[in-house]
Amino acid sequence: MEHRRKLIHVTNMPIRWGDMDAYGHVNNTIYFRYMEQARVEWIEDMQVVVRPGGDGPVIINASCTFLIPMTYPGTVEVRTYVGSIGRSSFQTYVEMRIEGDDKLYAEGAAKVVWMNTLTGKSVPVPDHIRAALEAE
Repeated sequence: MEHRRKLIHVTNMPIRWGDMDAYGHVNNTIYFRYMEQARVEWIEDMQVVVRPGGDGPVIINASCTFLIPMTYPGTVEVRTYVGSIGRSSFQTYVEMRIEGDDKLYAEGAAKVVWMNTLTGKSVPVPDHIRAALEAE
């Protein structure tokens, strides 16, 4: 990916037997689950409760490019990066590798919008979140 970005979170999770499909590799929908779990861990690490009611992060789009099939058994390393930051949103990027292997297996992206979950309207990214995203 050719974007200015900063590494903000790294997590590892096991590939489960049930993550695979009839072709014998991790099903494409599961990659989005890996990205989601990494995003929730990172957001909760910043003391943001990911629950309904009040202000919080929502995803307005998500994508994934599948480069090399992943298979069971293994452990996925998910690296999350932040890119451009706006008033109420920021772009994130994800790289997925198999633990112990430097090859890139998949890459993804998601745009996060901070919104009031009661009104459905966007709100400014909180100052402490913005500071964490912008810190070098």
